[in-house]
Amino acid sequence: MNVVKRKYLDRIVDRELDRALESSGAVLIKGPKWCGKTRTAEERAASKILMQDPNNTEHYKMIADSAPSLLLEGDVPRLIDEWQIAPVLWNGVRFEVDQRGENGQFILTGSVTPKNDPTLHTGTGRITRLFMRTMTLFESLESSGEVSLRTLFNGEADIKGRSPLTIDGLAFALARGGWPRSVGEKESIALRRAYDYVDSLAETEISSSDGVERNPARIRNLMRSLARNVSTAAKLTTIREDMEGDDIISDKTVTSYINALRRMSVVEDLPAWCPAVRSKTAIRTSPKRHFVDPSIAVAVLRMSPEGLLKDFKTFGLLFESLCVRDLRVYAQAMDGEVFHYRDRSGLEADAIVHLKDGRWGAVEIKTGAKETEKAAENLIKLKDRIDTERMTPPSFLMVLTASEYAYRRRDGVYVVPIGCLRD
Repeated sequence: MNVVKRKYLDRIVDRELDRALESSGAVLIKGPKWCGKTRTAEERAASKILMQDPNNTEHYKMIADSAPSLLLEGDVPRLIDEWQIAPVLWNGVRFEVDQRGENGQFILTGSVTPKNDPTLHTGTGRITRLFMRTMTLFESLESSGEVSLRTLFNGEADIKGRSPLTIDGLAFALARGGWPRSVGEKESIALRRAYDYVDSLAETEISSSDGVERNPARIRNLMRSLARNVSTAAKLTTIREDMEGDDIISDKTVTSYINALRRMSVVEDLPAWCPAVRSKTAIRTSPKRHFVDPSIAVAVLRMSPEGLLKDFKTFGLLFESLCVRDLRVYAQAMDGEVFHYRDRSGLEADAIVHLKDGRWGAVEIKTGAKETEKAAENLIKLKDRIDTERMTPPSFLMVLTASEYAYRRRDGVYVVPIGCLRD
């Protein structure tokens, strides 16, 4: 039976992959399962080997153990999907890259980061690492893309735009997530996939990722606690104490479970930003808790779009997580990273987009228009607190919202709906 592939929706990471292939012998695309790594790699690959193919996995593993170079033969760039099933392929790729002396030879994909293996060379200088997340609202064609983060960094003075997303639409986007196969599907199917993802994680995926048997009920319990504390700087003890009916679990066990989720790119905490400031105010350094996609939190809490709209506090925290996901994708395309800021005085910014060339922008994330004024005031306070003799002033200050219109305030702060933003 011929299988017709769905139309490929362009991904922001496509351009990053092209650049990486031009400058490196091999590229490793990491990221959570179902985020589209294989499909994106297939768009660029001239040949491929799918290590997870159930008809061939054991056969491939036997070949890898005895003659791994056979699996690396083929037109380039050659895709090796889920390479960690046969870890020896890593060193094989490194060796082949050295021998051939050409860029763009291999694309490797993987959903799991193997535990430290002393036999695996780091790949430095041969293999470029590229992280891929789930789809942003711009990639899923739900953001109008009228406001570009790149142009804001380049000094765009005036903006305008109108988001096509209503609050109902945002609640659905939160619950569905940015999983490529869910985009464009019927609502019932799309929402079911997020639930299936969580069920698969708890029942099989986490334990099979490193061979360590883990209690599925405890995994769910931990993920529920993380979901209830998403977008906060909750400490490990808070996470443990919030795990319902699991009084005997230790911090060490919780850490091992979280590390397993991290190796599978399920959780992705947001680190703290430590800028040069004028005063001696202490800066908080705890990361904020996030899943790689907000739909994981929605699914593990067994909520629906309608339920989110009845629990606006949870909606707000998950909306912040969605915005952080999109900002991370957009920032990575500009060789940047995203952080959060909070100091001892309580002054904070939900997101700091910091580029490697030193430019940065501060973002407050708010669901309602009524919160914009206070958010803008906080951003201006943060701007004034930065020591501009040691750092550049911000390229922009932005309130990222769930509202309808994009505009520039008289004080210079941009108000941008997430449904207008793009890279």
